Amino acid sequence: MSRIRAAYWDPDGTRYGIPTYWWRGAPAGYATRRQLRAAGLRPAGQPVAAQVLWRGVGGTRAAFLYRVDLARPKRTATPAQLRAVRAALTARRTCPACGVVRPYYIPRSLGECLTCSDGGHQS
Repeated sequence: MSRIRAAYWDPDGTRYGIPTYWWRGAPAGYATRRQLRAAGLRPAGQPVAAQVLWRGVGGTRAAFLYRVDLARPKRTATPAQLRAVRAALTARRTCPACGVVRPYYIPRSLGECLTCSDGGHQS
């Protein structure tokens, strides 16, 4: 075992407080949030079960691990939630000056579409 791996090997959690493994050294049954999301799961309020530590840019990096057996399926949005998101995104593309729905989001710095901000709109 290399010195770097040995520095991050603490499966009992005596040194770091929680079980700690080196990069790619975690046992089966643990997953990061991204890995859970890719599998269609979510942590479901469970506490961090372990961590992976490695040397990275700027010092020691950490990734928190959750138990896969306690994870639950991801929740799906209701039709009403999807409608609300769709309406909010449409509102971001609607120019308040001319009322046209643009194929891009209206820049907040301008407060109106690019056509209106160039002087194409006479108020």
